[in-house]
Amino acid sequence: MCGIMGIANRNTDVFAEMYDGLLMLQHRGQDASGIVTYNGEFFRERKANGLVKDVFGPEDAATLTGRIGMGHVRYPTAGSLSASEAQPFFVNAPYGIYLVHNGNITNTAEQAEKVTAKYSRHLRTTSDSEILLNVLADKVADAIKVNGAGEPIRNIFAGVKMTMERIQGAYSVICMIAGVGMLAFRDPRGIRPLSVAKRDSQDGGEDYAFASEDVAFGINGFDKIRDVKPGEAVLIDLDGNMHCHQAVEGELTPCIFEYVYLARPDSMLDGVSVYKTQLRMGQALAKQIQDAGLEIDSIIPVPDSARPVALEVANATGIRYREGLVKNRYVGRTFIMPGQEERQKSVRRKLNAIPLEFKGLNVLLIDDSIVRGNTIKKIVQMCREAGAKKVYIASASPPVKFPNVYGIDMPTKHELIANGLSVDEIREELGADALFYQKLDDLIWAAKEGNPEIEMFDCSCFDGNYITGVTPEYLDALENSSRVSAKIKDMPEGADKKEAVG
Repeated sequence: MCGIMGIANRNTDVFAEMYDGLLMLQHRGQDASGIVTYNGEFFRERKANGLVKDVFGPEDAATLTGRIGMGHVRYPTAGSLSASEAQPFFVNAPYGIYLVHNGNITNTAEQAEKVTAKYSRHLRTTSDSEILLNVLADKVADAIKVNGAGEPIRNIFAGVKMTMERIQGAYSVICMIAGVGMLAFRDPRGIRPLSVAKRDSQDGGEDYAFASEDVAFGINGFDKIRDVKPGEAVLIDLDGNMHCHQAVEGELTPCIFEYVYLARPDSMLDGVSVYKTQLRMGQALAKQIQDAGLEIDSIIPVPDSARPVALEVANATGIRYREGLVKNRYVGRTFIMPGQEERQKSVRRKLNAIPLEFKGLNVLLIDDSIVRGNTIKKIVQMCREAGAKKVYIASASPPVKFPNVYGIDMPTKHELIANGLSVDEIREELGADALFYQKLDDLIWAAKEGNPEIEMFDCSCFDGNYITGVTPEYLDALENSSRVSAKIKDMPEGADKKEAVG
């Protein structure tokens, strides 16, 4: 999961607006930030590890000049944690192309071999985004050989088509192309989100913007036009004209985990309100809790992303809602934090229990999901230390049993507490008195209700159905990857393997 954004203005510098837009997408990645601008002649780039507010300052407004710009906020799902793998990435031919990418490519080994052996390109990182950029560059170059250099838009669209025919996995992409303009495209299944917006410019024309979530538009006065279609490429030329091209046939199958945790509640993704989806998730979860007949004194959300679900569970069951856990606003999201040791330390920094809401009471904790299990296990301990009589847990999503290979940092079975354990075994591992999971059919209903035209969602982390045809060899490679080995290496001596990813 990463956040990407691009703005193509007709007459005003873009840096300040890029900065504000990336702040609105910071929840999608906290590891690194990058912005590149284009003034019609030169690219200007800055990227580094850290939050947007820490990487960029007022001095960058003087150097990152230009009326076209794009940026990226990263948390790593492929490649290393090195600052050298922060985006955007660049190739100088053809044209000169910068790229930012949200998602994950699943045939990287095959494509890296073609890029380096057949096309004699050198890859500077282990990032799948750099491979994607080089494939795109190769295919645009192939189109130039056929069509000639005089039709850049035709060549770029042809290159996107050939790229989509070669690349497998999930990708929402924004590019800046020297002498041409800004390009955006989305994989044929539309797994990761991407939207386009516009506003009136000062000269009577229109400025355009692309972003992972539409929450990045309003702060800069853009109005969302629509979501980029699966398999579609959209190009804004240097004169501010929009060109749309259906590169390959697409079928919308968005990632359902976006609605559970990744996206902000005030976002609309593919016509579906994240907030209303979470309310419907609460309605469905409430039925299970009522049927269990437990004595529950209060419902307490794990802040912040579980609040809409918890509020709706409380409304539907008539059980009182309480804020029993106080969040430190100056600690990042533990799910995104790289490294198990850092996640474990962060839980206590991040949350504190209010003893009056727990002492002698039976409480139901509601979390958006249970992935590794470490955070909720620590919270259960906090609740008991605060005097809770019984602690129940409800997860707004189903058990996460399978690796997610499309851009969420849960790439191996080793990381998933639900893999290989029954619900009762998970409950025991977490130290809870009862455990409820959302049913997958109910989760699908909650999202689909927002846009009945979506026939299917990517639910691979719940059901193991990889819609792009992931090979067993790729999954085996993930299980044995260096990143997994590093996580397991951080385990305490004698600890269960699942604790390395809790």
